[in-house]
Amino acid sequence: MRINKYVALANGMSRRAADTAIEQGRVSINGQPPTPGQQIREEDTVTLDSLPITTAVKTQTIILNKPVGYVVSRDGQGSKTIYDLLPKEFHNLKPVGRLDKDSSGLLLLTNDGKLAHELTHPSFQKEKVYEVVLDKLLADTDRHRIESGVTLEDGLSKLKLEGKEKEWTVRMSEGRNRQIRRTFSALGYTVTKLHRTQFGKYVLPSNLKANVHILVSE
Repeated sequence: MRINKYVALANGMSRRAADTAIEQGRVSINGQPPTPGQQIREEDTVTLDSLPITTAVKTQTIILNKPVGYVVSRDGQGSKTIYDLLPKEFHNLKPVGRLDKDSSGLLLLTNDGKLAHELTHPSFQKEKVYEVVLDKLLADTDRHRIESGVTLEDGLSKLKLEGKEKEWTVRMSEGRNRQIRRTFSALGYTVTKLHRTQFGKYVLPSNLKANVHILVSE
């Protein structure tokens, strides 16, 4: 099996992402950088980011209750990352979607490529639920505008809202970058708190403290 296919299968990533990881020097075979198109033998030891990988690895999915102040990335570029919160045994897992640095709540990480695809591809329309606090009371007219659709630079944004005054539950099935914040900002509001509680069938346990993770499938 070629090295890029092996890395992709072992980590639930795309072949292109595997090629990028190899080009960045994150992959080694028996302690050495792989050659282009190198075939993997049964006795070879393959590592990604210094961690052993295998195509026979069990799929794992965890829920992390992400706190504010952490970026969803391996390279925080000076900021703390979600991997600072996780034991090394889970560092091979990839985040499903994103939460920005100023947001908190449910973040899924998995090595199950099929699950990641089903949760993020627009055709599956997986609902996400957020608890949102605004800097001021939301006017009824603006609530109706948000539910009907607000035009952003990347298209129309529609959100389902439940709540009153400054505190709202927001439901959506899209996943554009900072979409909730940008939608409210377009009407003159600032989101002071954004906390995700649900992503598809996965719900953040009410008793799960920030910084803590739970294994939900293996």
